[in-house]
Amino acid sequence: MTDRTVLVTGATDGLGRALAVRLGAAGARLILHGRNPERAAAVAADVVAAGGATPQIILADLSQLREVDRLADEIIARTSHLDVLVNNAGISGRADGRRELTADGIESVWAVDHLAPYRLTRRLLPLLRASAPARVVNVASAGQQEIDLEDPTPERDYDAFAAYCRAKLAMIMATIEYAEELDGTGVTVNALHPATLMPTTMVREAGVTPISTIAEGANATLRLICDPSLARTTGRYFDGTLERSAHPQADDRPSRRRLLEISDAAIGSVVT
Repeated sequence: MTDRTVLVTGATDGLGRALAVRLGAAGARLILHGRNPERAAAVAADVVAAGGATPQIILADLSQLREVDRLADEIIARTSHLDVLVNNAGISGRADGRRELTADGIESVWAVDHLAPYRLTRRLLPLLRASAPARVVNVASAGQQEIDLEDPTPERDYDAFAAYCRAKLAMIMATIEYAEELDGTGVTVNALHPATLMPTTMVREAGVTPISTIAEGANATLRLICDPSLARTTGRYFDGTLERSAHPQADDRPSRRRLLEISDAAIGSVVT
């Protein structure tokens, strides 16, 4: 990874933090996104302690689409080259399971887990294309639930886990669409479920016993980031290191196109 520029969102905890340290130790030039300045400084120190160069830190609240745009603007201003974008930041909803709206009036899990990475990728595509060969790695989940494209974030009988599963399926559907759009450009886009119930803050707050280690998730994600054998692999979904089929809705092109239409409309209602 020497001299390769990598952006990792959600880099101050769990999987994102592990990726930052290992990529930094491998020589990558890191741009790390987080929300908390103290935690961001701590992960930067960990990168340096592991032998990496001091990463650039950009703070942003990805629940707000204008903040997503500001993050993109800062990245474009700071670098003329981006080899890898890792869309890792995500939430699982409130601990009490209640439906929550962002400052933009969008259901929070949908906003952070789908709209934010979708918008950030769109904003950074010119930079990625100019840097090709380049890769986009979307950290999704094996938890996937069919999306009602007439009402993707329903209020009735709200369930936080179902909201999470719909948002992660949306991320996979957007992955496939971006891969088709970028075919032949040298930019690949893939999604993965890195590991099951790693001991992250999200899992601990849910009161769930971890099953996998963060190292397992990092290994699977790093494979998509830098394995030479995957240089031309795009539009795929992986469960760990194994290619798998996602939810059947991801294979339906009209559904994917409709998803992007409603996503663009939601974003357009907030930012222009």
